Amino acid sequence: MSSIPISIEGFERVKRELEKLEAERPEVIQAIKEAREEGDLRENAGYDAARERQGMLEAKISYIKSRIPQFNVIDLNTMDGQKVCYGATVKIENIDTEEVREYTLLGPDETDYVKGAISVFSPVAKALLGKEVGDEVVVNAPKGKIEYEIISLEFRGPVVPAE
Repeated sequence: MSSIPISIEGFERVKRELEKLEAERPEVIQAIKEAREEGDLRENAGYDAARERQGMLEAKISYIKSRIPQFNVIDLNTMDGQKVCYGATVKIENIDTEEVREYTLLGPDETDYVKGAISVFSPVAKALLGKEVGDEVVVNAPKGKIEYEIISLEFRGPVVPAE
């Protein structure tokens, strides 16, 4: 079983999402019951929609539950150093175009919540991991190889916004 990094805040957010989804179950079951009472199930769009909603809900719950044991929960307040790793905010410059970008490297289950975050499993992050300010990296992107220079590295602590 592989390990998936996630911040304490990201883990709490995933747990809240799971609780919310599980709380929706009775509502979906009730919708199915009510649609079933309407009669012929072969031509009952309400029943079909409720069953589809139930399937999607259960799939999402199963997905989250299957990932939780794989999580390696990390306190971003303890992260620091001179090398790029999970939790780092890295400013990079495209060597050819001089375009500057800033990314925070997080786990795949929390990048949706943080503007400018990328998964530590993405091609850019993989190229950056273990490097230091001043190092150059090559990213194999779909449009070809892109060379970047790391121009700054910092650890800002928790970055997942509170709900």
